[in-house]
Amino acid sequence: MIVVTGANGRLGRLVVEKLLDRVPAEEIGVSVRDPDRARAFAARGVRVRRGDFADPASLAHAFEDASKVLVVSADAVGETAVGGHRTAIESAAAAGAKRVLYTSHMGAAPSSPFPPMPDHAATEQDLQRSGVPFTSLRNGFYAASAAMLLGAAVETGELVAPEDGPVAWTAHTDLAEAAALALADGTDELDGFTPALTAAETVDMAGIAEIASRITGRTIRRVVVSDADYRSGLVGHGVPEPAADLLVGLFAASRQGAFAPADPALARLLGRPTVPVEDVLRAAIPA
Repeated sequence: MIVVTGANGRLGRLVVEKLLDRVPAEEIGVSVRDPDRARAFAARGVRVRRGDFADPASLAHAFEDASKVLVVSADAVGETAVGGHRTAIESAAAAGAKRVLYTSHMGAAPSSPFPPMPDHAATEQDLQRSGVPFTSLRNGFYAASAAMLLGAAVETGELVAPEDGPVAWTAHTDLAEAAALALADGTDELDGFTPALTAAETVDMAGIAEIASRITGRTIRRVVVSDADYRSGLVGHGVPEPAADLLVGLFAASRQGAFAPADPALARLLGRPTVPVEDVLRAAIPA
């Protein structure tokens, strides 16, 4: 049985949908903190069980009979994330899984200024130490985040952010399909640490402003501010300080080139072109 954690989240849910196109529903299980929210999967024949990274006993039940487990990275940072991932990896190994897969990131690095990246790097070390064959899916930066970073720019006409670097913005749908391929079929290219799984091009914030201008028919100007001013603006608008620090770290990491270059591996795996960030933005920006 293939078990997917976090199947109530955006990426996990899409992975299960893609898996259902490839394997019978009875060969798929999901591990979720709230089984009631996964009733639609249960109705289609998917095994739904409660599993919480903070509760090893629940994972032992959720991972029962698993041949492969996909650990979808937690929506958290620091020890909450790393400890939870470690518990999930150890639980999958104890359940007899023949392979553990993890949704890592192309920018995973212990010294990254973007807080999730050291967490991914630490989890990759835990994968290596697990003694179980593993796949670390080094995903490109979610293209949906580009829409989030646009914020109010569509209304104000100004995309205000710190100095940045090029980012290989990648669609959730493409990454979900790659994960489903790795779970259902597997290839030599998806053993151990994968290549960067990205869309076909990199785009910086100036490019995002240009794309948004094309989509809306209104000029959106890129405005560069200091990290400190950006952080102050976020906090002044009610963003919690940890979240503001995280966003400042995102731009600092992009300046270091952590989310570039684009890599052809994902398109090669999918056997088709990847979804461009412009398509994602068109779907996200109100008409």
